[in-house]
Amino acid sequence: MNSQENWDLEIGTKALKALKKFPRKDAVVIERVVELLPINPYAGDIQKLSGEEDTWRRRVGSYRISYKLYPNRKLILVFEIKRRTSSTY
Repeated sequence: MNSQENWDLEIGTKALKALKKFPRKDAVVIERVVELLPINPYAGDIQKLSGEEDTWRRRVGSYRISYKLYPNRKLILVFEIKRRTSSTY
């Protein structure tokens, strides 16, 4: 895949703040996954969020990365990263 097909990536303030609170070991894994999103935002353990247009979540262990896709601009906006607990759902 050439670089012209890659998406642009933006990470929201809320997501960055949450990432800083996670244990360093987990944060490194999440950062790697987020860095790979522009190559193919539809890869991995993803699920479209119901009731939302072009909004997805990707599961990374016990963490969830929520992002919105803007296909016409080839933009990915990561707006939330949170840890899934027994009370999440």
